[in-house]
Amino acid sequence: QVQLVESGGGLVQAGGSLRLSCAASGRTSWTSYMGWFRQAPGKEREFVAGITWIKPYVYYSDSVKGRFTISRDNAENSLYLQMNNLKVEDTAVFYCAARVRPLRSGPNYYTANAEYDYWGQGTQVTVSS
Repeated sequence: QVQLVESGGGLVQAGGSLRLSCAASGRTSWTSYMGWFRQAPGKEREFVAGITWIKPYVYYSDSVKGRFTISRDNAENSLYLQMNNLKVEDTAVFYCAARVRPLRSGPNYYTANAEYDYWGQGTQVTVSS
């Protein structure tokens, strides 16, 4: 089992920045990949960014590329999402997710909800105009 707890959400004006954190506990040594997702009201949960746990290969959705940066601290079992130049359309509940299944051969990025095994409870990010 892996437990995930997000923090860092809040209310920010458009153009501002926030840094989300995700603290992982439990059998974190099983983790192969971690990601950030978000779900806006009335919409499905969508992939935002992901990172391999051993080698820091990162992948972003087109909507956040150049504005968001994902990083991780293996020693602290923590995942981060630095969000800059926030837009009103970034308003959503942001979730941290962990994959413990082995990485597949080929491109190491995972954008589907079903490719992850554990989820946090989410943290609200609200961007005002």
